[in-house]
Order: sequence, then C-alpha cells, then structure tokens
Amino acid sequence: MPASNANAVVLDGVRLDRGGRVILRDVDLRVARGSITAVLGPSGTGKSTLLAALTGELAPVAGQVQVFGQPVPRSARALLEMRKGIGVLLQGNGLLTDLTAAENVALPLRTHARLPEPVLQRLVAMKLNAVGLRDVAGLYPRELSGGMARRVALARALALDPPLMLYDEPLTGLDPIASGVITSLIRRLSRSLGLTSIIVSHHVRETLPIADQAVVVANGGIVFDGTPAQLEASEDPLLRQFLRGEPDGPIPFEGNPRAGASTPVEAA
Repeated sequence: MPASNANAVVLDGVRLDRGGRVILRDVDLRVARGSITAVLGPSGTGKSTLLAALTGELAPVAGQVQVFGQPVPRSARALLEMRKGIGVLLQGNGLLTDLTAAENVALPLRTHARLPEPVLQRLVAMKLNAVGLRDVAGLYPRELSGGMARRVALARALALDPPLMLYDEPLTGLDPIASGVITSLIRRLSRSLGLTSIIVSHHVRETLPIADQAVVVANGGIVFDGTPAQLEASEDPLLRQFLRGEPDGPIPFEGNPRAGASTPVEAA
C-alpha cells in the first residue's frame, strides 16, 4: 500500500497556538489506517489541542494536517463534510439531557442523513446494541450511570459509521470496572469495524494494552512515538517520570518549562 494511503492521519511540522501562546511545535506524526493510537501525557500538555487540529477546530499556525490524504479544510462547508467521517467521544459525554438515549444516538442521523423513520430506528437500535445498551433506549441521561452514559455517547459518535474515531479522555470519572468496559469496547469496535482510533488519555495502564502505537506529549511537543512495548522499555528520564508518576523530573508540574529538560526522543 502506498505511504499516502497507509496513513489515516499525517501531521508535518505542525505548530498549534492558543491565545497567542505556543502549545505544540514541530509536530510530526503518522497514524496508520486501522490502528489504535494512544496519545499520552500529563494534563495540560496539549493532547486535546492535537485533537482540535484533526477536527479543524484549531488551524495550525505552521505545517499541515491531513486526514485520509486530504488537508483539513478551512471553509465551514468543507469542514462540515469532513467531520461526517470523524466520530468524537467527548470527555463530558455531551449528551442532551432532555433527550432519551435513543434520541441522542439518532441526533446525528437526523441531522446528516435523510432516512425513513423505520430505518433510522433500526440503526439506532443497532448502535446501542453494539455498546451493550439496547435495553436503555428509553432512559434519559440522568437515569444512566457514568459508564452507561459514556457508552451511549460512544454509540452516538458511531452513528454515521465514521472511519476515524477520536476519544478525548474517555476514562475520566469512571470506576475501574467501567473503565475496563470502555477500553474493551474501543478495542472490539475498532477491530471489528476497521476503524482508526486515536485515544487521548493520561490513564497509561488502562490505555496502553489496547494500543498499537504510543505517543507521548510533553514540554511543547511529541517526546516519544513508538510501540507500547518500546515505551515501557525506555530508560529516558522524562518517559520514566511519566510512566512512574513521579512529581520531580524533566516534566514540570503545572506546565512550567524547566531549564535542562530532556530533548525529544523517538523509538526506532
């Protein structure tokens, strides 16, 4: 397969700013089609900013972002069309509280697809069944547990059958059992549907086992890009600090850069 078709996501020399401040710089990244990539790093280092560049919410100051071989467009109409192929699971679920679980899942279908009502309802039931929640179709978000609400949000993100799924801290606020259910679902759905999945998380131990690629973001850029096994085996002080959760080291607390911080490393 040609290199241009082998990657679902390509970032070349990307710089991302927010509020006049450089968040990420010199970002080069390749995400293979059909893979699961874990984007890890401490809070506030720019992981979610990276996702914003993929959806077109944030345009790069420098460099180029491509999704499935096409540059992320700038015009509103082209962006809307591109986003139909990207499913996003938000950290806070984003469920509408006055709609039932089924109505939440149906929302993107009603917005973007002209389907007969029986077909739409059948699709909604299929999506809820895919996340193990067909029986909660008539319940409202307030009647669901945190893990169930996250799964309904996942079903909604999958409603339009997007080839690319973006997960922004999908395990935040969940207990260990619910976290295990979500990671298992991400892995199963990614494999069975042939999705490309990018998971932004600081939950290392839960996310790495399902990932094909591990990326670590810290100190304004990508400091590691390789396999989970290579990350686990690395002796780089910055990576060891992150993996072990040590408060002192090359990664400063609260995002204040420190003189002498470790330079970026990349696995072979």
